Amino acid sequence: MKAIRLKTEYMDNPIGIDVTKPMLSWNAISEESDADKKGDARQTAYEINAYIDDELVWSSGKVLSSKMHTLYGGKLKSKDCIKWMVRLWNENDTVGDFSDSSTFEMGLLNREEFKALWINPEIDTNVDEHQNASYLEKDFEIKDNYKKVRLYITSHGLYEAYINGERVGDNILTPGPGSYDKSLHYQTYDVTELIKEGGNTIRVILGDGWYRGCLGVDGDRNLYGEDVALWMQLETDGEIVCMSDGDFRASNKGALKKNDLQQGEIYDANDEEIDDWHEVKVENYDTDILCSSNMVPVTEHERFEGKIISTPNGETVIDYGQNIAGYIEFTINAHKGDKIILTHGESLDENGNFTQENFQDRDRHKEGGIRQQVVYICKEGVNHYKTRFSIWGFRYAKVDTSINITDGQFSAIAVYSDMEELSTFSCSEPLLEKLYENTMWSMKSNFCYVPTDCPTRERAAWTGDIGIFIKSGMYLMDCYTVVRNWLYECAMCQYPDGKVSNIAPKNNRPSMMTELLAGSVGWGDAVIIVPWEMYLRFSDERILEENLDMMKKWYEYLQSRAGSNKEERSEIDINNIPDEYKAMVANMPKEALMEMMKKFAPKQESKDSKYDKYAITTGTDYGEWCEPDVDSVSNMGTPQSKVATAYFARSGRLLSKILRKLGDEEKASYYEEISKGATEAFRELALSDGRIDSNRQAEYVRAISFDLLDDKENKDALYDLNKLVCDNGYHLNTGFLSTPDLCEVLSQGGYNDTAYKLLLQKERPGWLYSVIKGATTIWESWNGIDEDGRVSESLNHYSKGAVCGWLISGICGINLSDNKLSITPRPDKQLQYAKAEYMSPLGKVTSGWEIENDGSIRYHFIIPANTEAEVTLDDGRKMVLKAGEYEL
Repeated sequence: MKAIRLKTEYMDNPIGIDVTKPMLSWNAISEESDADKKGDARQTAYEINAYIDDELVWSSGKVLSSKMHTLYGGKLKSKDCIKWMVRLWNENDTVGDFSDSSTFEMGLLNREEFKALWINPEIDTNVDEHQNASYLEKDFEIKDNYKKVRLYITSHGLYEAYINGERVGDNILTPGPGSYDKSLHYQTYDVTELIKEGGNTIRVILGDGWYRGCLGVDGDRNLYGEDVALWMQLETDGEIVCMSDGDFRASNKGALKKNDLQQGEIYDANDEEIDDWHEVKVENYDTDILCSSNMVPVTEHERFEGKIISTPNGETVIDYGQNIAGYIEFTINAHKGDKIILTHGESLDENGNFTQENFQDRDRHKEGGIRQQVVYICKEGVNHYKTRFSIWGFRYAKVDTSINITDGQFSAIAVYSDMEELSTFSCSEPLLEKLYENTMWSMKSNFCYVPTDCPTRERAAWTGDIGIFIKSGMYLMDCYTVVRNWLYECAMCQYPDGKVSNIAPKNNRPSMMTELLAGSVGWGDAVIIVPWEMYLRFSDERILEENLDMMKKWYEYLQSRAGSNKEERSEIDINNIPDEYKAMVANMPKEALMEMMKKFAPKQESKDSKYDKYAITTGTDYGEWCEPDVDSVSNMGTPQSKVATAYFARSGRLLSKILRKLGDEEKASYYEEISKGATEAFRELALSDGRIDSNRQAEYVRAISFDLLDDKENKDALYDLNKLVCDNGYHLNTGFLSTPDLCEVLSQGGYNDTAYKLLLQKERPGWLYSVIKGATTIWESWNGIDEDGRVSESLNHYSKGAVCGWLISGICGINLSDNKLSITPRPDKQLQYAKAEYMSPLGKVTSGWEIENDGSIRYHFIIPANTEAEVTLDDGRKMVLKAGEYEL
C-alpha cells in the first residue's frame, strides 16, 4: 500500500503559509503485493517523516490509524522549507515504501520580520478620476553565492512583478479581494531562477483592483483607500537584499493607462518604454495586518479562440463560444496611432446584435454602467496585448476599429482560483450532461479568491449563494481553501450584534439598507451551514473551531429576534432612502415599502403557546427569494415568519451538533433545546390540522429537508408536494433557498419519478430550458433568454446549478459524511444510464448504473483503497463493499 496525492493545508506544495500546525493529507492505493482487487485493502497505520535540507526534523513514528490526515507535529519557524513523505501499513501489517515527497514552506511568522516600507508611487492623485497604472523600479546587487531567493509582496490595489524582465510567478489579480482595513494577504514566490549574481532590477506594476476600483452594481470606488501602494522584500537565504523603500523610482506614464476590474483598461503601446521617472512617497501604512492567504492562487486556465462574425446591424463581433470570467489576449498588425476598442458582453440580443443590457443598472451605477472594455492604441507593426488588471464576464466582444483584423489572433482566457476538478458525470441525456458542464463553468466563473454570485453586475460574495451551493460545489471542484478564506472575511465583516454581512468582503458603501438586510435568515445562516458541510465532507474539526465564535454570535442575534425580546424600532422616512436603492424599490407599493423600511416589522399575532417565544415573527428577510410568479421585493414587506423560524430551528440543531463534536456537551444541549422549541413553533406557524396549507412548493421542501415534521406530517407533506409538482405540469415554483433540495426531497421521499421529470423539464421554469436555448453557463433567472430571444439578468450565476450535486449524490448516490462513504443510486427509466466519478477526500469513487433491455439494472462501483461503502440498491438490497471494483 502506498500514499499518493499528498497535500498540505489542502494544497500542492504551498509556499509562504503561516499555519503553524498545518494539515497533512493523502490518499492510499493498493499495490500488486496487497490483496486482490476485491480484497480488504486497508491502511492500518502510517508514519510521516519530515526533513529540512535532508535532516530529519520530525517523525510521527508508527501511528495505528486508518485516517489519511493529521496535523504536522513538529515545531515550525519562519521560512522553514519542509519536505515530507508518508508510508503505510496494510491490513496484513506489511509496510509499503515511502511516498514521493511533498513540500511546504512557511512565510513570515514574526512581526519584526516585516522590515520593508510602504511606498506610494503617485505624487498627485485625483480621487474623482481613474488614474494611470503605476510602474515602480529598483536596481539591486547580488554579490554572494545563494541557495534560495524569496519575494514577499503585496499591495494596495493589484500588482504584477518582474525581475530582470521576467514575470514573477503565474498568480494573477494579486493580492485579491479582502477586508483591506483589517487583513491584507501577501504572497511568497520562489524567484531563485530569476536572480543573477551582480546587477538585478525589479519592476512592479500597480493597478486599482478591489482596493480603489469600481465594484458591484453601485460602481463604488475608493472603498478602502485613494492610493495604490507597494510593500515587498526580497531575501536571499533569509537575508533582505532588496525591499520597498525610498530608493525606488516610479512613473505613471507607462503604456497601461486607466485600469479597472470592472470597466477595463486603456493601453497605449507607444509608451512601453518609460523615460519619465520620479521619487516615491514613503507611507506609514500598517504592516501588522499582513498575513498569508493560505489558499490556492488565481491563475489562467482554458483558452478559447475567437471567431469573427457580423451582426444584423453591421457590427463586427468576436464570438469565443463559451461564457467565462476572464480576460483577453490578441495580436494584430496596425499602424501607429490606430485604435481598437473591444467591449465585452455575455449575449446577443433578440435581433442577433451585441448587448450588455442584461447586466446593467445604469441609473444606479456611479459611472453610468459597466463597460468591460479594452481601448488599445497601436504602435507601428505587430501589436500584442493581454489584460492585466481587469476581469469580466463575457462570451462576445464588440469590435470598433478601422484596422483590418481578419488576420488577427484573439483569445479569451478563463481566470479562476486554481481548483482541481473533482467530478465527472455522464448519462444517456446529452442535455443533462450539458447542464452539469454549464454548472462547472459557472462555478469556475465565480470562484476568484472568494465565491461570488456573477462576474458582471455584482461580483459579490453573497452568503446565501454559497450557503445553498456548498454541498454541490465540493463535489465539482476542490474549493476548500477558497471557501475557508471567505469564512474569514465573513467573521471580519460581522456586526457587533451578530448580524452577518450579506456580502463579504464588502463591495459597496454600506448604508442603512445594508445593515437592515444583514439579518436575513438563510443568508446569515450560511456561516453555520457552510462550515458544517465542509466538516462533514473533510472531517477537519478546525473549520468548526475557526468559525464557532461567528456562528454563536449569529445565533444569538436570531435569539434576539425570537418571541417578543426585541423592541420595535421607529419607522424610517421613506424619503431618506439612499439614491442607489431607489431604483430597486421604485415599483414597491408604499405600504409594503414602509414595512420593509422598519428596522423590525411589527410582531404578528400568534397563538397563545409556550412555543411562541421560539417563533421569529419580526424583522426583514429576503425570504425564499426569486420564486416564479412572486414579487420577492414586495414580499419582504411582510415578516417571513415561517422561513425565519425554520432556519432558527435548523441552525440551532446544527450548532448543537457542532458543539457536541467539539466536546461541549452543556452548550450542545442548550442549543438543542432551543432548536426543539423553534421546531414546535414552526409547526404551529406552518401547519393547519397537521398539514401545510400552501400552493408554494418551497413551504414543503423546507419543512421536509430541515426535518421539522413528525412522521405522519412528513408523509403528508411529501404527498402534497408531489401533487403540487404534478399539477404544475412538472414545473417547479420554488425560489432561491429551496430549489437545490427539491429533487432530493422528492426522490428520497419515494417520488423518484417526479424528481426525474422535474430535472428533465425542458420548458421554463426548468433546468434544461436554458440548455436548449444555447446556454454555456447557469442563468440567474429561469427566463434569462426568453422564447423570443430577449435577454435579462446575469447569464452566469451558479445558484440554480446546485441541483448538480444531486446528480452525484442522488442519481448516482455517492455520499461522504463524517468520514463514512455510502452509495445509494436512484435509477429511473427516464435515463438509460448514468455514471459519476468523484475524487473524494478518501480517494476516487465511481458509481454508475444502466437499465438493461429486460428492465433489470446493472451497477458498477469502484471503492478506493482504505475505504468501505455502505451500498443500498434500488431493489432494497444492502451490502458493505470494501476496496475494489464491482459489477452487480
